[in-house]
Amino acid sequence: MTTEIEIQVGLKSGMADPEGVNVKKALNLLGINSVRKVESIKCYKIIIEKNEPEAIQEAEEICKKLLANPVVHEYSISVAK
Repeated sequence: MTTEIEIQVGLKSGMADPEGVNVKKALNLLGINSVRKVESIKCYKIIIEKNEPEAIQEAEEICKKLLANPVVHEYSISVAK
């Protein structure tokens, strides 16, 4: 059995996000002024050869050990539909 997991990793509130700031500036230069804020988030799609509960648990371990630095990042894990 395989489970497709989506993991989103982003900066915690209050952390500087230069990529998001630059995208917002570029939008303003293009005349798109209605965008209030842009935040950058990385999304990973991982296929794990385990059932859903075990796959979620393994994804949690992946985040803690590799994808997210707990000092600056927050992450969410979901099962892809």
